[in-house]
Amino acid sequence: MTGPDAPAALRAKGLGFRYRTRGGWALRDCEFTVPNGRVTALVGRNGAGKSTLLHLAGGLLRADTGELRVLDAPPGAPEARARVALLTQGKPLYPRFTVTDTLRMGEKLNSSWDRAAAERTVHEGSIPLAARIGELSPGQRTRVALALALGKRPELLLLDEPMADLDPVARNEIMAALMAEAAERGTSIVLSSHVLPELEHTCDWVLLLRDGRVELSEDTEVLRESHAVLTGHAGQAAALAGSHTVVQRRTSARQMTALIRQHGPLRGDWHVARPRLEDILAGHLQAGDAMRPAAAERTETAA
Repeated sequence: MTGPDAPAALRAKGLGFRYRTRGGWALRDCEFTVPNGRVTALVGRNGAGKSTLLHLAGGLLRADTGELRVLDAPPGAPEARARVALLTQGKPLYPRFTVTDTLRMGEKLNSSWDRAAAERTVHEGSIPLAARIGELSPGQRTRVALALALGKRPELLLLDEPMADLDPVARNEIMAALMAEAAERGTSIVLSSHVLPELEHTCDWVLLLRDGRVELSEDTEVLRESHAVLTGHAGQAAALAGSHTVVQRRTSARQMTALIRQHGPLRGDWHVARPRLEDILAGHLQAGDAMRPAAAERTETAA
């Protein structure tokens, strides 16, 4: 269920946040629902508002307009804090603490602490428990921070670019651990990432931000089934107008390739392919560049 009365990990209505020191809105008029039990890809270009949204959900910031509910509770409220874990990009840890000290702190701060889960995440990274946080590599510190988050056994796990400083092997290991957490415990996960290929087989919901507004909040299978990549004679472009949403297109002298959101049957002689989730997300993120003048498109194609 994804209707207005369905249980939701996150639900926003008219949500807005403004950084007064920078000027302008980081988020504006955002309305979306992320259902419970989903692994959600939070995507958008730099400055789109991803970190701001996660900080609002984690209770670190307060909205200027509208409302955000986290597991049907206000962000930062006691009933939300006990059920939500947020891992920010900065991964704040005490550098003079040992790994053991850090996990012990997590146990004292969380009544539902799972020591085995936390220690397993650390051991899988071959991190000595006696090592001081300040002596660890960035990737090792990420593992310890994730161990704190998973040890809390949250119902909702918010991750802001958690694997940016991990090597490919470690990224795969951490992603596997997150997928196991979602599958075994039904944990809702919201994962902000710029690495679109790694989202292809891991996320089943997409929340896409563009210039501080929500452009997509949908099931990934619905996105795959409703989008198509068309290739055909450029003269057929008019057949798409008004019938389908053209997300992105490239036109040479005679041929056009377009990523569309299909609404009903297609007219014309097209070669039709179903795009990967990565292609759909990239197309929407680049949509502002997609409708450039034909001359610019021809120049790019020729190059």
